[in-house]
Amino acid sequence: MTTVILRPNKEESLLRFHHWIFSGAIAKIVLDENYPYNSPQEGELVKVVSDKGRVLGIGHFQEGTIAVRMLSFFEEQLPRDFWEQRIGAAYRVRQQLGLISSENNTYRLIHGEGDFLPGLIVDVYGEDCVMQAHSIGMHCHRKEIAEAVVRTVPEIKRVYYKSSDTLPYKALIEGEKEGYLVGEQSSDIVWAKENGLLFRIDWLQGQKTGFFIDQRDNRSLVESYAKDRSVLNMFCYTGGFSVYALRGGAKTVHSVDVSEKAVDLVNENVRKNFPQSDNHQAFAKEAFDFMSDIRDKYDLIILDPPAFAKHRAAIPHALKGYQRINAKAIEQIKSGGLLFTFSCSQAVGVEQFRMAVMSAAVSVGRKVRILHQLHQPLDHPINIYHPESEYLKGLVLYVE
Repeated sequence: MTTVILRPNKEESLLRFHHWIFSGAIAKIVLDENYPYNSPQEGELVKVVSDKGRVLGIGHFQEGTIAVRMLSFFEEQLPRDFWEQRIGAAYRVRQQLGLISSENNTYRLIHGEGDFLPGLIVDVYGEDCVMQAHSIGMHCHRKEIAEAVVRTVPEIKRVYYKSSDTLPYKALIEGEKEGYLVGEQSSDIVWAKENGLLFRIDWLQGQKTGFFIDQRDNRSLVESYAKDRSVLNMFCYTGGFSVYALRGGAKTVHSVDVSEKAVDLVNENVRKNFPQSDNHQAFAKEAFDFMSDIRDKYDLIILDPPAFAKHRAAIPHALKGYQRINAKAIEQIKSGGLLFTFSCSQAVGVEQFRMAVMSAAVSVGRKVRILHQLHQPLDHPINIYHPESEYLKGLVLYVE
């Protein structure tokens, strides 16, 4: 196995079980004498040692700022049933927490570093699951991971691989493509159940794995506040918040997304759950255009935009974006209204987001209280040794 030797004192983060090794921490790379290439290949397993020769563990090698993603600490090789062990442990956690039931067959099975499998996402929709690789190492192991998933989780029959938008440039080499790694498409339409509600899942054309599972708990919170309120769901995508608000007894619900396909999907989801409902409308319109004149029209507004910052360099621009859109909502919401506002930008910290929202409130000059501070749900666990696995943050504001 190729050996990665670290610079002096650069093992500190690994001794704290952090999963990333940055390229600047590497002193040299030693290839096995029978190694067929002149340099390590992206995605291969490498052994990591300190400058004094101490074995620190095994990880996936990759060109770039993050050079190694650690899979195991202090071991010199992975056990034969490594994937089954990690997947099985993650599955048992979801079972023990009561996340899988007849009323909920939609959950995240693997959340990257949060489940000690850096670079891997697996979302489950009933008998189907969608797998995404965020590292070349996980891409290289995709087939054995998929097979381990169906061996370990009895209800999963099919594994669809979707990683063209998450892998580094050119990682999908010529001749490779997305598709089923296990099983084959069983139906033109897949309906998944979340807390008793049905949602159409389109992982072929939809964003991410087809549905934003990470907002499940926050959707339930919207439901608890929705009764007799006029609700605006901005950046609605599949309309999850809208469907929950309708079940919660909202007086009216308006869903807005710039995508015509998203608007069609939210309408389909509403009809599936509430075929007789006449208090929902969806609009395909740009967010700031729609919000230009909504003063005193809504008393519950949801802002769940796509990630404004996908890397640190974009943080200043992202914070301005969060400030601008929250100011617009705070300015125009009815007195006594509730604003649910979110950031899914991993690069933006909890305090940075909160300060951006505070700046928005200051610029408007209304009295604002924080009622809830929101996070990602239990099936998106945060690795205590890897704070980067926390990405979703949100606030519920009461606006006088």
